[in-house]
Amino acid sequence: MLVRIVKLTFKPENISSFETIFEESKAQIRNFKGCNRLELFQDTHNNAIFFTYSYWDNEEALNSYRNSDFFQKTWAKTKALFADKPNAWSVQKRFILD
Repeated sequence: MLVRIVKLTFKPENISSFETIFEESKAQIRNFKGCNRLELFQDTHNNAIFFTYSYWDNEEALNSYRNSDFFQKTWAKTKALFADKPNAWSVQKRFILD
């Protein structure tokens, strides 16, 4: 399983716009073929910083999503709200502590 972590920093006046975009698109992202889970986190010290964690079957599934029209349209709306360049990592879960 591949986990995609994306750090997003927004202009403070754009936070509510991002939250609206996420709310409107989260079901479609989650239901995209190969997506197993989607989570959104907000920094506890800087509320303009968010992290998305999406869990994918593999890199091919992630790339299929990233190349989709849906992603391209959603990303275009989202990146217009940024205060800083986003950062992204693809990682594999190595250990689970229950």
